[in-house]
Formats: sequence, C-alpha cells, structure tokens
Amino acid sequence: MGLLSPLGNSVDEAWAGAVSGASGIRRMTLTDPSGYPCQVAGEVRDFDPTMFMDRKDARRMARFSQFAVAAARQAVMQAGLDLEHIDRTRVGAICGTGGASLPETDHAMRTILTRGGSKVDPLYISKFLPNMAAGNLTIQLGLQGYTNTVTTACAAGTQAIGDAMQVIRRGDADVMFAGGTEAGISELGLAAFCAMRALATSHNDDPRAASRPFDRDRDGFVPSEGAGLLVLEELEHALARGAEPLAEIIGYGVSADAQFLVAPSDDGLGAARAMHNALRDADVSADEIDYISAHATATQIGDVAETRAIHKVFGDRASRVPVSAFKSQVGHLLGAAGGVETIIALQAIRNGIVPPTINLQHADPLCDLDYVPLHARQVELRTVMKDSFGFGGQNAVLILRRFEA
Repeated sequence: MGLLSPLGNSVDEAWAGAVSGASGIRRMTLTDPSGYPCQVAGEVRDFDPTMFMDRKDARRMARFSQFAVAAARQAVMQAGLDLEHIDRTRVGAICGTGGASLPETDHAMRTILTRGGSKVDPLYISKFLPNMAAGNLTIQLGLQGYTNTVTTACAAGTQAIGDAMQVIRRGDADVMFAGGTEAGISELGLAAFCAMRALATSHNDDPRAASRPFDRDRDGFVPSEGAGLLVLEELEHALARGAEPLAEIIGYGVSADAQFLVAPSDDGLGAARAMHNALRDADVSADEIDYISAHATATQIGDVAETRAIHKVFGDRASRVPVSAFKSQVGHLLGAAGGVETIIALQAIRNGIVPPTINLQHADPLCDLDYVPLHARQVELRTVMKDSFGFGGQNAVLILRRFEA
C-alpha cells in the first residue's frame, strides 16, 4: 500500500490520524479562496516529489501524476516487490482519477490571457491528460503489462482496484498497481464546485468541523487531494516470492443509477445493486459483512441515499453493522477517494479497529445507522465492504477479507 493524504504522506501516518479522530482539513492554500463561499480543503502538505523521482521528471508531471508515482513507490517498498527480477510484461497499472488536471488548465488559461498563447507550457497536454498518472507510473517503474485509466468520477479509485482484480483473475497479469490519484484544488475547480453549490461553506472559521457526513448540519463536501495505490498480486505469485498478503479482494460490483448527472438516485437502488453484485461476486451474504467503509460525501441527498441502500441490502441487520466515513477526517478526494479509503479499510481489518466518523454531533433522522460517531472502536473484522459512488450515477463496491493462510 502507498498513500498520500491530508492526514499524512504515508499509510502509517494516515492510519494514526484516522484512529485518533484527527482532521486534515485546513484553510485552502493551493489557491486563494477569498471571495468564495468555501475556503477550506484537505491538502497534501510537505510533499517533496524529489523523494520519489528525479527533479527533471517531477517538473514534467502534473501534481496528480507525482502523487501516483510517489504512492506506487511506497507500495513497492511495502510489498517487497523486486521489479528487476520479475517479468514486467506481466505487471500493469490502472489508475482512477476524476478527470484531467484542473490546476494545469487554470495556469494555462491565465498564461493565454496575460502573456499570449505562444507562452503556454509545451508540456501542458502531457500533464493534463487523465491517463498520464498511469503513464508516468509505468514509465517510472518500467511496467510493460496491462495499463488503463478509470475516470468514473468519485467511484474511479474503487473501480480501478476492482478492474485490476479482474485483469489478474482472467490471467492477463500477475501483478497490478491500482487505486486513485487526484490533485484538483485550483480556482477553476473551486469556482465550478461553488457554482454547483456542492461544497461545505459553514465552517470556514473552523475547518476541522467542515466535513460532516450523516450529520444534520452537513452542507456539502470538502475538496481534497491525495493518492492511494495498492499492489494487487495473484496469490500463488505472491507466495512464491515469499510475500505476506495484507488481505484479499474477494468481490467487486458495479452498477449505474441511470438517472441524474450530479446526484445519486435518492432511493439508493443503484447503489444497492452494486452492493448486491459485489456480494454475489464474493459469494458471501450480507450477514457476513463486519464493517462498511462508506462513500459518505456529506451532501444532503448522497448520505441519505447511501443509508437507504444499506437498509435495502442488509435488512434488519443494517443498524447493527458499523459504518464509518473517512471523508469526515480528510474531505473528498474525488477520484482518489476509493483508493485511499480502501487502504484505510484494509488497515481496519489488519488492526481490528474501525475509524470514526468525526463531527457527527447531531445525526440526521434520515441517517439512522451505526456510524461510529466521534471515536474509533475496536471490532473483530474479517469481511468488509467499501462503497464508492460517482457523478453520472457510477457505483462501485469492493468486498475485502482478512487473509487466512
């Protein structure tokens, strides 16, 4: 696993922050938020790309690509993966991202307006394209196998992991790097999301309280950035090189709401279909799920829709399954959210601790599940569900299980 987040630039740092109930939300610094109704963000702080790549290479990459390479190198180290002595034509990558790089677009347009089109960065296109995270990752690590990019908005990181699992299942790779990366904090992104009225606006003077999934007083999501990447490996391949698996991915489900562009179906039916599909793929019942890592954007419609979906899938047991929202601590990492949150869910399995939903002080009456409010909880976990839902009604769900040799 490799991770960069508003709570730290490693898995261990982010996990320590998660279980302590910390918040990584601060006043926005990557662009000037003055004059906008949302002025807070979850930013990756103290990031030095030259710790993970050559300085010249770093200058040629957008920030979201730098994040992907950094997280991938962390994952290589933890996995003990010797890329010099395995068949790299059997190693690939799938990166999820919400879209093209907004900061580079912002900068390019300012250049055109102030200095003229001839002064635009000649590397703008190779920085901007969504596939460049996976492209840079494969170049930096010399990966020559199956490679792809998933851009299903906020479901992208989770869907990238599920798709990579399927690539290995069907025999097209032995090892896949998979997850999500995002670095979209810019004036263009801020202006557009504010115009959509999607962002949290009520806690500019208290940023740590801004992200409030399932709370009565939630008023939108906090824009954030980061990356979370996993090394997925076919079991026999991993065991043959002496690796110790962290967990298994045993199920994956996808569905479409087929209703709205930027809001989920409020009845939760699309999300519920993705959950059912993942359970069927894993060949487990809802009764076997010990914890749900929620999507939980802190939007009025989204949190209620997810709650309704969980009720539909889990029935009478819904209120007894712990559900928590890491976004309460780091905000919404968009296409990177699923990758980062899957890593936190894996850490929950490995440590037997469910991280909390912070800022949940007055539960919405329509959000009536056990959201593990305010404080982490020790729970014996074997099988976990990870939900992600994106613009366009794109739903992706993973089922994770503790590895038992």
